[in-house]
Amino acid sequence: MILHEKLLAQLPAWRERIKSLAKEHGDIVVDKVTVGQIVGGMRDIKALLTDVSFVDPAEGIRFRGMSIPEVLKALPKARGGKMPLVGGLYYLLLIGEVPTKEQAQAVEDEWAKRAHVPDHVFKMLKSMPKETHPMTLLSQAVLALQTGSVFAAKYPSMKKDQYWEAALEDSLDLTAKLPVIAAYIYRLKYFGETSKPRYNPKQDYGLNFSRMMKVSDKKGYADLARLYFILHSDHESGNVSAHTMHLVGSALSDPYLSFSAALNGLAGPLHGLANQECLGWLLSVKEKFGGVPSRDELYKFAWDTLNDGKVIPGYGHGVLRVVDPRFTTQLEFAKKRFPDDELVRFAELVLDVVPAVLKEQGKAKSPAPNVDAISGTLQYHYGVREFDFYTVLFGIGRALGVTPNYVWMRALGMPIERPKSLTTKMLEDVVAKSVQPVS
Repeated sequence: MILHEKLLAQLPAWRERIKSLAKEHGDIVVDKVTVGQIVGGMRDIKALLTDVSFVDPAEGIRFRGMSIPEVLKALPKARGGKMPLVGGLYYLLLIGEVPTKEQAQAVEDEWAKRAHVPDHVFKMLKSMPKETHPMTLLSQAVLALQTGSVFAAKYPSMKKDQYWEAALEDSLDLTAKLPVIAAYIYRLKYFGETSKPRYNPKQDYGLNFSRMMKVSDKKGYADLARLYFILHSDHESGNVSAHTMHLVGSALSDPYLSFSAALNGLAGPLHGLANQECLGWLLSVKEKFGGVPSRDELYKFAWDTLNDGKVIPGYGHGVLRVVDPRFTTQLEFAKKRFPDDELVRFAELVLDVVPAVLKEQGKAKSPAPNVDAISGTLQYHYGVREFDFYTVLFGIGRALGVTPNYVWMRALGMPIERPKSLTTKMLEDVVAKSVQPVS
């Protein structure tokens, strides 16, 4: 094929040019950003606005200025559970204030009223091939819901300062329906069930999801669902899923179109796949040693892994320089409820050993674990062992963060996003000019 041949012939030289720009001239400034940032995925460029969350390198994610422990302590708890109502988190992210129990319950009541999923969504999901990835199904279901978009219907007649109201309606409708859709996808794909889940208005968001999933006879999955959705809700606007929602929404695409795009980004192996990779690694190492290895065995294995040029998934983070509080929170959850679980004990052993090895190696910017290093382990304990479904769980949580951001962007009249691009030759010309000796 001529296109393949032509590209193949050009690639070695182009790759070398980009490599040279990144490694040899990365610090050269081009109109207030560096060459390294331009060719390195726009890393650390401060160019986005959000008041919903912020990732503090020394403290982890903050929701409306509050740390994870502060949020979990301050938000009203679900009846019969130890974890907060998810509706309380949604109120906090949207309004910027800690809700009362009544205010949190008011959000839960809104979700209960809006949880009905149209029949055409279920029919579409049933019509898909059995091998379809669950994230593809979730993204398609969100697009199918777009037929009910208030924003899209009212856009021709709305004034700009009214956009946020329609955005809020869509956001509440969308987030209400996601647990129903996700549970249906789970039961359909892995168990062949076609009955439609029913949202119980007397139960909260997390308990409804737990019941509709029918995953375990062990107590506590509703609390885990509440915790999981809260911890995965938002992570600034720069990660792929949140930024995609922001970018697509900046064109005034409605929340359904924007969130489907965000899910497609979340499905990427470098974003939402990490939790299942971490669990897969734990299980493979456990199988290799016939159980949980000793500390010395794990220390040697970790070194052998790094020396072979492989990575230990779940350790290191693009921003954080400390143990991810979301990891710590989930570890504490597991140790209180099922301290004898072998995988939990193994995850804690890895926490003790791997950061020390990474420090000794000296290559990792951050040797501490991130949220993905343990999140799959907790799902596994409760019987959710279909790895490719884990990103769907992530997607439900992420909707709780990106939709408040969407509402606020429409309320503030933020413009369409349009960064400026440069050619490789332009960058090389800037580099050549900057390195010329002064005569």
